[in-house]
Amino acid sequence: MDNKRIIIALDGHSSCGKSTFAKAIAARLGYIFIDTGAMYRAVTLYALEHGAITSGIVDEARTEALLGEINIDFRFNAARGASDIYVNGDLVEGKIRTIEVSNCVSAVSSIGEVRRRLVALQQEMGRRKGVVMDGRDIGTVVFPDAELKIFMTAKAEVRAERRFKELTAKGDNVTFEEVYRNVVSRDKADTTRSISPLRKADDAIVLDNSHMSVEEQMAWFMERYNEAIKKL
Repeated sequence: MDNKRIIIALDGHSSCGKSTFAKAIAARLGYIFIDTGAMYRAVTLYALEHGAITSGIVDEARTEALLGEINIDFRFNAARGASDIYVNGDLVEGKIRTIEVSNCVSAVSSIGEVRRRLVALQQEMGRRKGVVMDGRDIGTVVFPDAELKIFMTAKAEVRAERRFKELTAKGDNVTFEEVYRNVVSRDKADTTRSISPLRKADDAIVLDNSHMSVEEQMAWFMERYNEAIKKL
């Protein structure tokens, strides 16, 4: 069955459930899940903790200088059936999901050297196929030859509501308006940056999950996956 293993590229807007969906797909197929968004968040967290970001302003030169110190890896967490992200051996899965990191990650991910370093690492991780990778430029830059490309989206209000519930459930003190502004600003930053902007690959299939259940999304995916496998 090795010749039937493919690369699944999952791109789309922030807070539309890409990582959750990608994890579910990986579990269903027995594939490896690589959370590229978490990788950019990890760099952002490290930059915050090491003085490269002050009052929301990213020092690009300082951030680039820190890249050589950052070692990112994923380790499977049997307790939750998913992989956790580590930076230099330290678990940062929870730390990278804060609103502070969210407010700065688009700026950090727009730095050319950051993207070059992480794209190279992502391509190495997916070299043997049998992977599900989600992000902003997987189908356009990281794996333009991926056998199955999906572009996920949902209405901004729906995405903000989902994100707001996720943050408040963890005890974060945020307002819906604050989260909504973050979603809208990230959409603008992601789609207008000069390096690897968020866009739908020409051969990607759009999945608008604004009004779809988890089960409906998976059923939709399996149809497209089986079609992709038949083409091999």
